[in-house]
Amino acid sequence: MKIIRVNTPRGLELKGAMWGNNSMRSVVVMMSGICSNVFQNDLLTATGELLCENNIAFIAGQAMDAFSCIGYSDFTTGKQKYTGVVFDDFSLSYEDVESYVKYAKELGFHNIILAGHSLGSNKIIHYLGNTADNFVDYFIVSAPVDLGHWFKVMPNVTDCIELAQKYVACGRGNDILPYMFGDFSPMSANAVLSFYNAFNLKNCPVISGDGETASLYNIKVNGSFIIGEKDSLTENNPKLFMEKINSHCKNPHHNQIIVITDASHIFYGRHEQYAQAILDCVEYQRCFVSVS
Repeated sequence: MKIIRVNTPRGLELKGAMWGNNSMRSVVVMMSGICSNVFQNDLLTATGELLCENNIAFIAGQAMDAFSCIGYSDFTTGKQKYTGVVFDDFSLSYEDVESYVKYAKELGFHNIILAGHSLGSNKIIHYLGNTADNFVDYFIVSAPVDLGHWFKVMPNVTDCIELAQKYVACGRGNDILPYMFGDFSPMSANAVLSFYNAFNLKNCPVISGDGETASLYNIKVNGSFIIGEKDSLTENNPKLFMEKINSHCKNPHHNQIIVITDASHIFYGRHEQYAQAILDCVEYQRCFVSVS
C-alpha cells in the first residue's frame, strides 16, 4: 500500500491510498465513509489486500479531511482510537470523486470500477448520475445512507445543528463542536452544516422520502449493491432497502444485490467477507462484459 496524492480542480490535494499498480488492467476506486481512512478502517485494508492478491488494483479515495483524525481513549478496550472528519465541504463531493476517477484514468487502467461505502456510496451515486464522462465501467454501492432518515435516528444531531448555527453566526465556523456529531465524529460547525444541507447526497430517500432519485436513474452503467444483514440504518430490512434503491435505476434487472450475513453497517468483524464480496463483484462484471 502506498499513499497517493490526487489534485482537485479547486487546487486542493487529496490524500488517498493505493494497492497494486497500473500494470493491472482493472482498478476498484472506493470512496470511503464520512470518518473513514486506511489507518483506522480495516475494511479498506482488507479489500485492498485481497484485490491486489488477485491482480486487481485498489484505490481508497479519501475525502477532504479524512486523514485529520482526533485521538481519544476508549475506556471499554483500554486502547487509543482515532476518529473524525473535522473539516469537510460536502457540496464539493462531486469534484472529489471525479478527481479520483480521472486519476485512475490517467494511470491507464482499462477497466475502472467505482465503489463506495456508507456516505461514500451516496457520493458515487451523485457523481455517476451527473457526469457526462464515460470513464467508469461498473459501480459497487455498499451500505448507502438515506440521509433524511439518518438525521432522525442518530443521536446529538439536533443539538449539534443548533450549536453549529450559533457558532457560525458568531464567526466561529471553523471551531470544533464540544461533542461528536451523530455521536461518532468530531466536526467543525461549518462541516456540520455542510453535511446537514448536502442535498446532493440525499439520493437514496427510500425511507424518508426526503431527496431525489434522478441520480440513480441517470447512472449509465450497471453495478452491484452490497448490504449487511444487520445494517441498522435500513429500518430492519436491509435487502428491501437495497431493492427499493435499485428499483430507481434505469435497468435494475441488470444489477445484483448481495447481502452479507451477520454484518452491520460498517461490516465490523466481517471485513474479509466484505472484501470477498467486492472481488466477486469484479468477477461478476468481467463475466457480464464477456457475455455481452
